[in-house]
Amino acid sequence: MPGVATGQAPKPVGVAVAREEAIKRTVHLTGTVTAARAASLSAASSGLVTALLVDAGSEVAEGDVLLELDPELARLQWQSAQAAVSAASAALTDARRRLQEARALAPKQSIAETAVRDLEAEVREDEALLQAATAEAAYREAVLERHRVKAPFSGVVTAKLTELGEWVVPGVPVLELVSTANLRIDFPVAEDYLGAASEASRLLYLIGEDSEGKEARVMTVVPVSDPGARTFLLRAEAVAADSRLVPGLSVRGRLSLNTGRRSVVVPRDALIRYPDGRIVIWVVEEGDKAAERIVTAGIEFDGLVEITSGLRPRERVVTAGNEALQVGQMVSIRQKDAN
Repeated sequence: MPGVATGQAPKPVGVAVAREEAIKRTVHLTGTVTAARAASLSAASSGLVTALLVDAGSEVAEGDVLLELDPELARLQWQSAQAAVSAASAALTDARRRLQEARALAPKQSIAETAVRDLEAEVREDEALLQAATAEAAYREAVLERHRVKAPFSGVVTAKLTELGEWVVPGVPVLELVSTANLRIDFPVAEDYLGAASEASRLLYLIGEDSEGKEARVMTVVPVSDPGARTFLLRAEAVAADSRLVPGLSVRGRLSLNTGRRSVVVPRDALIRYPDGRIVIWVVEEGDKAAERIVTAGIEFDGLVEITSGLRPRERVVTAGNEALQVGQMVSIRQKDAN
């Protein structure tokens, strides 16, 4: 390459120091946001839908009433059961009164002992009848309560599967509810990386046109997920709250895995790639002169590139202003990259 004319002003450049560190492999993933809790809600009793208080997209809190069935028959049965409780209670009260009077007369021999025993048996029978009536009333109240469908947890209604006036039966879904708390991101990962992936692995997730990504924490690595596809499940959660995450959203991921080896690394901007396949890095030698290094590049990760040959640790590499340098050209360092 031709030399540099004398008297030429030093060219300002940005530099970084090549260093040796553990090499990581970046694995690009595609995953889905999932909810920790999701449920298909159905009525516990058969009935006609008379009130539908939510629609798809409605946000609900735990315990909110979402749907009501016609309660008329169930309410009448409950009222009848309550009346039976009142009658049984009154009968028991009367039997106890008569037993108390009989016991008061028994020492005076004004009443036969057999009559006292009969009244005691009547009291026990009435007590049993009251217990049965009370249980029946509680049952009928529970049946009446089951004419309403309530939210078992807070979340968002994702599907409305019935309408007003429809007849529903137990076990047939009427609403779909998904929790928006504790969202996870599930990534299927090729089984080749199973041994390297762990809860300590660094993971970034990207949504839409994101290029930088946000930190995610690996929650668990499930060794067997889909044997047919030869993948395992990696489940993660966002480190910081992110309102963009909703169940069902497609998310891209960048998983950094240790390769088990160390090598020289430089920032990606230090490399100049030529059409003929050459990869060049400009370095700043003693006296602040530019020198060219033809290198061999390896794995790229976290904005760094592994250099397998052609560069030594601690050499200063040019990361900005390296497009038109010449061998021996004087440079002035305007910034020093923290990398």
